Amino acid sequence: MSSFDRLFPLGSGIRHEFLRCEGKPGLVLHVEVSRTPAIMKADDGIPYIRRGAASQPVNASDALRRLEYGKGVTSFENEVVPVADDVVSDSPILRDFLEYVVPRADSKTWLAKQRLLVDRRPTVAALLLFAEEPQAVLPKRCGVKLYRYKTREAEGFRDVLADQPRTIEGCIYHQIKSAVVETIATTESIPRMGASGLEQFHYPSETLHEIIANAIIHRDYSIADDVHIRIFDNRIEVQSPGRLPAHVTVKRILQERFARNGAIVRLLNKFPDPPNKDIGEGLNTAFAKMHELGLKAPQIEEKDSDVVVVIRNEPLASPEDAIMKYLEANPFIRNKKAREITNVRMDYQMKNIFKKMEDAGLIEQVPGTRTSNTAYRKKF
Repeated sequence: MSSFDRLFPLGSGIRHEFLRCEGKPGLVLHVEVSRTPAIMKADDGIPYIRRGAASQPVNASDALRRLEYGKGVTSFENEVVPVADDVVSDSPILRDFLEYVVPRADSKTWLAKQRLLVDRRPTVAALLLFAEEPQAVLPKRCGVKLYRYKTREAEGFRDVLADQPRTIEGCIYHQIKSAVVETIATTESIPRMGASGLEQFHYPSETLHEIIANAIIHRDYSIADDVHIRIFDNRIEVQSPGRLPAHVTVKRILQERFARNGAIVRLLNKFPDPPNKDIGEGLNTAFAKMHELGLKAPQIEEKDSDVVVVIRNEPLASPEDAIMKYLEANPFIRNKKAREITNVRMDYQMKNIFKKMEDAGLIEQVPGTRTSNTAYRKKF
């Protein structure tokens, strides 16, 4: 226990308990360590990272620096780039921005106050926000690649590429808007069979905007890779370099907030019609809009060095299917819960669905329940 006290002196980030099995000798120590923004070191003074079934030491300075970037302890956006400051200070993007935000500010003075100029050299954040072509100074670190694959296969390949991959460049503000517009235009050109023949399919524009904006704003810019948007016949995949930072996990991503690139998030929000609201609700909006249209929620997968969000154009199960699936794992269901899992908004609509399912012999009312507490169970 002394090791726990040394590593977690305040007791935060760790929970432990002793478990006993009746009829068996001894105790089992169960330890639960939460994901934290800090880099924790073992008893030997070295931090370790998990790779498969092995724990690898991080004892080289460059490897430790990469781990700090990945965890969000430090941000690559603060790194100083050895180029002339006028790449940013004389930029028309910065002039328009200052005219909108602080009309009388001197560009270099303002940049220095914002810590975007350090010793007369721009930071990565300054270039990404205000340089006309940050990709020329930071090649392979801040572009967006857009691909259209004419397939539903799990992986895209050269033979099904509709045309050459497109590269979207420019400052972050313009890049996000252009990437969203091009993605929407590409998806709307994909025909799909509907009730009256071939028709256009529309992904919710708010969903595409929020997921693409998140991928560009919150990526790890220390990784020499672009953001990749892959458009398939039945889905869109948005790949953002870098793992989830700090304590953010896939399971808790809609509840947690952490900005890896704090300066970019803060200043981008000051642009006219900003692509981010800086209130941590972007992904929640993306999920809600899919649900409103009766579409499956986006899937988020964290890989070794990136995060991939998959947006499928697949409808949710029918209300009846969703209710029966819920009842496979639960003894009963009420109106409110049923509306929550089926995207049915009105109470009377759900009552009609329950009535049809009763008539079909699929469910029955739980005896003793009535009015607002009426519950239904599978009919055996």
